[in-house]
Amino acid sequence: MSRPTQAIIDRAALRNNVAQVRANAPGRRIMAIIKANAYGHGLVRIAQMLSRPSEEQHETKVDAFGVACLEEAERLRGVGIQCPITLLEGVFEPSEYEDAARLGLTVVIHHLWQIAALESIRVSVPLSVWLKVDTGMHRLGLPLADTRNAWDRLSVCRSVRPPIGLMTHFACADVRSSFMTAHQMASFRGVIAGLEGASCLANSAAILGHPATHGQWVRPGLMLYGVSPFVDQSAASLGLHPVMQFSSRLIALRRVRAGETVGYGGAWVSPVDTMVGTVAVGYADGYPRHAPSGTPVLVNGQRAPLVGRVSMDMLCVDLKDQPNARIGDPVLLWGKDLPVEEIATAAGTIPYELLCHIAPRVAVQEQN
Repeated sequence: MSRPTQAIIDRAALRNNVAQVRANAPGRRIMAIIKANAYGHGLVRIAQMLSRPSEEQHETKVDAFGVACLEEAERLRGVGIQCPITLLEGVFEPSEYEDAARLGLTVVIHHLWQIAALESIRVSVPLSVWLKVDTGMHRLGLPLADTRNAWDRLSVCRSVRPPIGLMTHFACADVRSSFMTAHQMASFRGVIAGLEGASCLANSAAILGHPATHGQWVRPGLMLYGVSPFVDQSAASLGLHPVMQFSSRLIALRRVRAGETVGYGGAWVSPVDTMVGTVAVGYADGYPRHAPSGTPVLVNGQRAPLVGRVSMDMLCVDLKDQPNARIGDPVLLWGKDLPVEEIATAAGTIPYELLCHIAPRVAVQEQN
């Protein structure tokens, strides 16, 4: 039998989550964020699911995709994806503008050098652009004081196709009590007053928690994959379904006596005589190395705690509450009934990181 570690990608769950975007942001256009290999779910796979829905599922088709770089966009165009694609970080070199034009991409402008480069060249086809404004994230975006002049320059640039979109990014939308989102929204509204063009502000947290931020476009990322952007609210309570089921199987069982240790460094000492199961998954597959003893997995649908250190290809679990466990039994690492958010919290990280770290050697299957 081939190595049993696998990720199952659930098409029905993805469709459900897109429907939740539409329910929470009715009438808005959707730019689905599929950068970083669609958060570990497969760039091409997710793009195809979202751009080619069946007739009875037309509502699950999105209006555009957001990617991080030209290479991701080229992969999508190479497999026939015709949906509009936005380069969220813009270009990294002036020469990439012509590549973007050739591929029919939309480009985010977030720095003055990018405007100067556009003004100095003539691309084969004028580019659609989003002008990104820094309203407080202080990562990418034009300062508020430069926004009007930047918009004026882009409006008369021969390499730009009007209208110019207007975009910003929220720093604290996942913290409902933070004043920052309202402050950023007010700054954005003030600086774009009187400017033509669609606006795009709301990420997953803002889509779900801050309806006043919804522009003509929204750009969901995490919620598309069935994960809550809020630490105090579950995905299930938001109507979201996990798209990834990350699983493996038991490949060994061993009696461990009280006082004996398990794993590298003898980091876990068994307090009682117990049965320990070895699971064929490790940090080389994307499971977090720093997940501590006690982190749950589901063995035969029942919780069992991880014990000892996660190693490259394996981890161990305490099966004292499952005397009938057998080699070959299924083990769910995260997915339905065991949210990735819970594993991330246990490992001291965030769901984004866990999903993005699924390794290429993990077999992927689709269902529904």
